[in-house]
Amino acid sequence: MAPGRDELYRHLAMARVQGETGELVPPALLVHGGAGAFSAIERAEQAVDLTDALAEALEAGWQLLGQAGGAPGPAGDALDAVVAAVMSLEDSGRFNAGRGAAPTLDGKVELDASVMDTTGRLGAVAAVRYPANPVRLARLVAERGGLPDGPILLAGKGADAFARANGLERMKRWRLTGIKSADASRQQPGAGSRHGTVGAVAVDRKGRLAAATSTGGRSGQMPGRVGDTPVFGAGVWADRSTVAVSATGTGEVFVVVGFAHRIDWLLREGHDLGVAMDDALAHVVARGGEGGAVVLRADGSFAARFNSRAMARGWRDRSGPVARVLDGGGPS
Repeated sequence: MAPGRDELYRHLAMARVQGETGELVPPALLVHGGAGAFSAIERAEQAVDLTDALAEALEAGWQLLGQAGGAPGPAGDALDAVVAAVMSLEDSGRFNAGRGAAPTLDGKVELDASVMDTTGRLGAVAAVRYPANPVRLARLVAERGGLPDGPILLAGKGADAFARANGLERMKRWRLTGIKSADASRQQPGAGSRHGTVGAVAVDRKGRLAAATSTGGRSGQMPGRVGDTPVFGAGVWADRSTVAVSATGTGEVFVVVGFAHRIDWLLREGHDLGVAMDDALAHVVARGGEGGAVVLRADGSFAARFNSRAMARGWRDRSGPVARVLDGGGPS
């Protein structure tokens, strides 16, 4: 059974969720660059630097939704759009994904990514070291496999070999973040936070939903550690009748809570999008975690909400782009 109204209100009060809910006109796209403290932002221009990266990602995805500059164009594909947006964030070096990925305890990078859409395409990779754009590799897995027999998730050396065999660009360098102690998981990667995952959700003109998520994990994490990003129903989800989700936060908790599945379930039980998302975040809080997500329905209703101090997020439809890092009063 779905939680009762009193239980929902109790959870919502505990979560202290902030962010936005609203309506966009399809086609539409949302992106995020992680949720957390963003304590490295000391000057306004540092926040602007991040919002610029979000705006670039929105533009990259928007071009493929066929609405560049507000002019009509061919109907774009939602999965193409979210992959393009996430690749832009990976390439920016400003977030804990792709070029900006945080190093593991052994000083190397291990990357996770996933994609999913409502046409049945889904694919993920975990603990990869080869590709410059792990989201592209996840897309290749989606094209190669699928349900019921897969593969839908490739990991480690096997996934890296698949990337090489398909001619993907190799990761050449990354930005180290200066691990100074054994308690490296508390370090702040780049200009973001230890939750610097990136992601995107989109709906195209045909009503198709898609989601993509990519991460460098946690700064100083144990080699081989995998969080929620490549786990369907936790860090990524897309279902025709409910919602597309790309999440960011305390990965282990998001997996145990079944974060994206919980949002999906509550929507099926008749709750509105904001309540469903806030309840899922409340369950994350109850297990000691924090984070956020961008979520989108086929009708254009969306939420970009978080229970951390901040979340880098943005969205776009034909009315133009919006990008923010801190709370609702932050740069936009």
